[in-house]
Amino acid sequence: MSQPKHALVLHLANSAEPLLIAISDGDAGALSSRLPDLMREGEFETITAANGSTVTVNFAHVFAALVDAVQGIGKQVYGAPERTYGGPVRA
Repeated sequence: MSQPKHALVLHLANSAEPLLIAISDGDAGALSSRLPDLMREGEFETITAANGSTVTVNFAHVFAALVDAVQGIGKQVYGAPERTYGGPVRA
């Protein structure tokens, strides 16, 4: 069974589907505690995704946000690390 990974889940004002951004386990706790302030301020915030890329979020367009554990983060989540499949390891 795979370990839970974390994602920032953003519900945008003009979208029926939430936007998921993979974040590292280390960033999950800090970001969770900052979400109320980010939502209240409604400004831009740059988030570092799990794969090291950065995403800038305009919280003025977000009506709900949370950090959640997501099993098996894959390609449907922005910023997810690339999957590796068994096989020989090359040095």
